[in-house]
Amino acid sequence: MNNLKTAVLMAGLVALLMAAGQVLGGSQGLIIGSVLGLGMNFFMYFFSDRLVLRMYGAQVVTEREAPELYQLVDRLRQRAGLPMPVVALAPHEQPNAFATGRSPEKAVVAVTTGILKSMPRDELEGVIAHELAHVKNRDMLISTIAAGMAGMIGNLPWLLMFAGGSRDDDGQHPFAQLALVVLAPLAAMLIQFAISRQREFEADRVGAEILGRPQPLANALRRMDHMAHRIPMQVAPAAAPLAQVNPLAAMGGGVMSLFSTHPPTEERVARLEAMVAGR
Repeated sequence: MNNLKTAVLMAGLVALLMAAGQVLGGSQGLIIGSVLGLGMNFFMYFFSDRLVLRMYGAQVVTEREAPELYQLVDRLRQRAGLPMPVVALAPHEQPNAFATGRSPEKAVVAVTTGILKSMPRDELEGVIAHELAHVKNRDMLISTIAAGMAGMIGNLPWLLMFAGGSRDDDGQHPFAQLALVVLAPLAAMLIQFAISRQREFEADRVGAEILGRPQPLANALRRMDHMAHRIPMQVAPAAAPLAQVNPLAAMGGGVMSLFSTHPPTEERVARLEAMVAGR
């Protein structure tokens, strides 16, 4: 169900990009939007791992430098049927983790130094299993494409203006253009955030299957969410969606939850505990 929802949301982003390009710039705008969207996705696909590590200030570590962490990742990735990812440490006191990389063969799994200090081993296993689930599900690719398309939709009016784009269909009402300039970027952002939330739910589910039990991950999410409110983390907002729990200020409920890249922790925990109960 999570994968089906993601597919529907991705289709919505593609349709929105095509519609915005067509209305704002006619066939020329559609071509410009498509080409630039593909170019941005290509760049992010191949360089996202280096960019994300830099944003978090994370450093790659070897088995000799962090033997326990390295061996834990190695054992769980074998359970997941994955190649050994690069392991990295981010110098932050807030307990958190993230995964990046363009494919399972080029994946990076990173944890903060704070998580190694404060997390019990079974909960740390749950955290690592969740990140390996992102790798297994190729969520880095999905998120990169979604972010690239959302960014293109937001920048399309300016790109068309500088490119000299003009509509070749004069039947379009100018108010339709104005509405798209204002509403399309907002709609794209909401769809992108919804995709991110669905991928977190799916990584929780698959991570629990990799570990073989959901409860450690549920406990870890509670602990990380609690400590994220107590210990700030200095990280670029663009990198925050990759973290296992939102490292920045928590969003409110209700309508504001639509603007969150992470599902409510209590809902994630409830789903995991439902797996424990066999529901």
